Parts: sequence; structure tokens; C-alpha cells
Amino acid sequence: MNYLAHIYLSGNDREVQLGNFIADSVKGKQLERYEIGIQKGIRMHRAIDYFTDTHPLVKKGGARLFPTFRHYHLVLMDMFYDHFLAKNWEKYSDVPLPIYAQNFYRFLEIRKYDLPLRNQKSLPYLIEENWLVKYAELDGLANILRQMTHRIQYRVELWKGVDFLVQFYAEYENEFHAFFEDLQQYVRENPDARW
Repeated sequence: MNYLAHIYLSGNDREVQLGNFIADSVKGKQLERYEIGIQKGIRMHRAIDYFTDTHPLVKKGGARLFPTFRHYHLVLMDMFYDHFLAKNWEKYSDVPLPIYAQNFYRFLEIRKYDLPLRNQKSLPYLIEENWLVKYAELDGLANILRQMTHRIQYRVELWKGVDFLVQFYAEYENEFHAFFEDLQQYVRENPDARW
């Protein structure tokens, strides 16, 4: 799961949301530098990532991508699933996605200096490009993947993953809905993934 799903699964606790948002930039025991709520979010993020990466439906979808994208196939799976969450947002939240996103962006701007440097640098792009909302559109997703390509070590053309998404759209969407039900249940029931 990418940013949108991690934030959503954090519930309404802003500290947990912040931890979930920055977790990929916090390595090992660096989490101990942060307040308890942020630490919970980081641990929650790690638990969600493990559950996601080992889930049979994610492996099934990832297998379509692996021959072309190798190591980055799971990055694309995370982005595809954020696409389906954004596209179907009204099923999961009473707050419209544009409002939800703007509220979260405002919160991040207030807490900017609590973010690791990597997140501080990417924050203007996230907000300016309105990533959380743009996930819902295929063109928006492709543009985000183009931006991500410039920040990774190996120049894999991530945006070309959208071609696979289009080709297997129904399969990916059905797999997402089944997987996301499992993930929400896991978060509710697993102490390491609860806030």
C-alpha cells in the first residue's frame, strides 16, 4: 500500500498518520527518536507492509509485473492499490477525497519539520501535484510514477506499469477489493497494526 492507504488505515489519529506517512524514511531503531504516537504509526506501517507483501492476492498481481519490473513490481502494486482506494473512496469514507487530502496536506505543512529530510523534500511535489487525489485517475497515476522514476537509483520506467494495469484492470480491481477487506480485518485484529 502507498501513502493513501497507510494514512486511511491510521484512522483519525494524526500522530499515527504522521508515523505511517514517514515510515519508509525511518530505518530500524530510528523510530525511537519520535513521539509514541508517531512510533505507533511507523510500527503499523511496517506491519501493513509485511501483510501486504506476503498476501496471496498481492503476489498474484505482482507476478504479472515481475518479468518486466523485477524488484519494483511491489512498488507498482502499492500504487495500483492506492489507485483503487482513491477511485472507490466513497465506499470507505464519508469525507470526500479532495477534502480529506487537503486536510492532511495542511497537517503535513504544520508538522513539516518533524518529517525526515527525504519527506520534507518530496512534500511540495506531493501537495502541488495533489498525489492523494490524482491516484484515482490513470493519467494522474502515470504522472506520479514518472516523478517517482526520477528519484529511484535504477531508471526503471515505472509509468509503463499503467499499461499492465489497463490490460488487467478488472483482475487488479477485484483482487484489490478482496485484499483490502483482509487488510482492514488484519489492522483491526493485530495488536502490532492497531493504533
